[in-house]
Amino acid sequence: MELAKLIEIRRDLHRIPELGFQEFKTQDYLLQFIKDIATNRVEIETWKTGILVKVQGLNPKKIIGYRTDIDGLPIQELTGYEFSSLHDGNMHACGHDIHMTIALSALKHVVDHPLQDDVLFIFQPAEEGPGGALPMMQSEAFIRWKPDCIFALHIAPEYPVGTIATKPGLLFANTSELFIDFIGKGGHAAYPHLTKDMAVAAGSFISQVQEIVSRTIDPLDSAVVTIGKMTSGHVQNAISETARLEGTIRTLNPDVMTIVKQKLENISRGFEISHDCKINIDYGSNYYQVSNDERFVKLFQDMLEKSEVHFVEAKKAMTGEDFGFMLKEIPGFMFWLGVDSPYGLHNAKLSPKEESLEVGAKTVIQLLQTVSGKI
Repeated sequence: MELAKLIEIRRDLHRIPELGFQEFKTQDYLLQFIKDIATNRVEIETWKTGILVKVQGLNPKKIIGYRTDIDGLPIQELTGYEFSSLHDGNMHACGHDIHMTIALSALKHVVDHPLQDDVLFIFQPAEEGPGGALPMMQSEAFIRWKPDCIFALHIAPEYPVGTIATKPGLLFANTSELFIDFIGKGGHAAYPHLTKDMAVAAGSFISQVQEIVSRTIDPLDSAVVTIGKMTSGHVQNAISETARLEGTIRTLNPDVMTIVKQKLENISRGFEISHDCKINIDYGSNYYQVSNDERFVKLFQDMLEKSEVHFVEAKKAMTGEDFGFMLKEIPGFMFWLGVDSPYGLHNAKLSPKEESLEVGAKTVIQLLQTVSGKI
């Protein structure tokens, strides 16, 4: 597919970002494209707002999976693009418009030039939350067409266009959202003895949480517990009856995630006694680590050495991706695609260079061709 067409598709999708499991316009757009290029070798199934497309191979023995995410983020776009989001308060600030465009290009190529093996293209909703990978894997269509290997990419603003990065083993962390609600007793600021102040309780709780990693986790392991938001109270002369903390947990070991959560719950029980209050913890969306299969990464690296793409060894990161659930059951890998943006992921001014579309599409097509017949 020519770069001009890739840019057109990317901009169409960029205009209609939708949140997890609300990607109705996005699904319609993708389905229209897919049906326009489909032949009798193509089977299409929908699951909620997601889509699964299987392209029959010439002499199939295995199924190769390729996954793209399709949702946007609740961020007000500030790029100034002529093709900026038409959905107020929503933006493709994580590059999923780029991801989808590359997947469509690879799909068209495989339809026009079938491989030996079948290829399953997975257009997955709700990657940003509440998490679409795990429930989609439990769908009838996914189970019927479960791939023997699976691949995906993610844009990397920090790498120049033409650079690809990945690594064998752990690439992304285990992640969990964190929501903590404190319930006490409010009252007049002049009578603190008649209240149970949840602003004080939540503030003390934040300080206590900072000791979890430093005094509970093995220094040779890695973990992050961040409280990014605190809300409490209504006016300056009233003591807060409730408080809410919102944050995230990230670990490089799933067992450490369990330890951190147990410690949080132990601390909360102590605070319920010491502050005479009720504390509720909700872990929200949880994502499993992205761990790349060494064999397939080596095959990919050898492939790139014969191309014009520049390969670099990626570093593992505390970022999260629910593609990890797929890699937990199916061998494969995720790789970074350089897009050279001065603004990072989840930034309202994220501006990937569109030349990366061609690099990404060619790389994915070459990967599918390379893997076919070698699984």
